[in-house]
Amino acid sequence: MEISQLYAIYKASEGLCTDTRTLRPGQLFLALKGENFNGDNFALQALEAGAAYAVVSDALEASDPRLIRVPDTLATLQALAAYHRQQFDIPVIGLTGTNGKTTTKELIKAVLSAKYRVTATEGNLNNDVGVPLSVFRIGEDTEIAIIEMGASHPEDLRPLLAVAQPTHGLITNVGKAHLLGFGSFEGVKHAKGLLYDYLKEHDGIAFANADDPDLQEMLWERGLPRIPYGMDGVTVLPASARSPYLQLQFAGGVLSTHLVGAYNANNILAALKIGWFFGVPEADAWKAVSSYIPSNNRSQLLKTEKNTLIVDAYNANPSSMAVALDNLALTEGRKVALLGEMRELGADAAAEHKKIVERLQGTEAYLVGEAFAKAAEGTDIPVFASSDQLASYLHEHPLEGCTVLVKGSRGTRMEKVIPSL
Repeated sequence: MEISQLYAIYKASEGLCTDTRTLRPGQLFLALKGENFNGDNFALQALEAGAAYAVVSDALEASDPRLIRVPDTLATLQALAAYHRQQFDIPVIGLTGTNGKTTTKELIKAVLSAKYRVTATEGNLNNDVGVPLSVFRIGEDTEIAIIEMGASHPEDLRPLLAVAQPTHGLITNVGKAHLLGFGSFEGVKHAKGLLYDYLKEHDGIAFANADDPDLQEMLWERGLPRIPYGMDGVTVLPASARSPYLQLQFAGGVLSTHLVGAYNANNILAALKIGWFFGVPEADAWKAVSSYIPSNNRSQLLKTEKNTLIVDAYNANPSSMAVALDNLALTEGRKVALLGEMRELGADAAAEHKKIVERLQGTEAYLVGEAFAKAAEGTDIPVFASSDQLASYLHEHPLEGCTVLVKGSRGTRMEKVIPSL
């Protein structure tokens, strides 16, 4: 079946569904496969529950006239989403980077929503399935779309770009993350740089941090048109107990936020520049940024009865860990770092964890994970096998009156220590 024919079936349906648990009658069910599941096994169940049709792999032996067989259901999902994207002549901002993707995306969405009807990636649905599903959320009333794209291997962005087809793009930064998949820092630059390549090939425009030499080099190599933003004329005001949140001093006044960490300044400046480019009034853009409250354990400031917590526990890599520790050092009073190990660093894991441990000398810290256990040998820094064990220890040995950084890779589940604080 041609994609145009399948798209006609999709348009006549009540929407697309890839999970029978959320299926609504009349939807088109698309059976995906993963390491631990096979959507083909649920196709007949989906039809019984009211699905109009089910897109399944050729391998399924069941017989039903409502089964649409394809060689690869994921490739079909991506091709169908790409076809959907082609129906809309609107700006689409593609966003990737090592750190800050989701926070930057949410800030851009907040700013642009002051003037436009915006469709954006929900949460961090930024992979080979999440990007197509995000593109399907673009509708007739969408005026601008923001599509976040993640990558952990050299060519991961290529199929996502073919689906999202961005007209504008932003790489937040390039740093040391997923080195197990990328192989090296140069591999990271190649992988993220695929967004710049796509924009160059399709006469797109990049928004770029003028203070980032790696990004500037990548842009210069490609000769790609760019809209720069940066810290020129902007000052990060020091955090204090009275004003712990990030504040930026501009010539025209002070912009107060609900974010913590000077590393979020570039994310804010990117959102403001994109708002300026698309004609959002400055006052409305500032209001949108100042009203934005982070969630999902990203740059959150939580005050408990005992402590002030900087919760940045959604993920971690060497570059994001370094800036988080820099931010902690700028806070007042007793400071404590609760750090989970950094995953997917491959051959660089031992060296990168050792650098963090060396950076912690003289800092009160508690670490979680085998990689930190090896790196901390010979030091007096306590290391725990899991966040559960650290949580139990902190329950018996409570911290009080501290500013506490909670950070680690997703697999360490560092948010588990929060109830003990």
